[in-house]
Amino acid sequence: MDVLEKIDRLRLERGWSVNNLAMEAMLTQSTLNNLYSRHAEPKLSTLRAICSAFGITLAEFFSEEQETEDGELVRRVRALSAEQKHGLLLLLRKM
Repeated sequence: MDVLEKIDRLRLERGWSVNNLAMEAMLTQSTLNNLYSRHAEPKLSTLRAICSAFGITLAEFFSEEQETEDGELVRRVRALSAEQKHGLLLLLRKM
């Protein structure tokens, strides 16, 4: 698995720019830009901050398992904004 590709996939699922990810992970944008321009793997501390921004653990990030429907639901809910989560919760309560 390519770490930067996975970071990009998770970032794009959330509709985030690289700058948004940097802000959410409390990293500088230059840190992320350097990773991409050099095609370098992030340091563990950087990856930990990125995973925290995505709301996942390092184990979840590196998990290669076939995703279950429950796992997909959780992943997609985590990618929602606070307003979207609230709307989804209201919808689920009506079901």
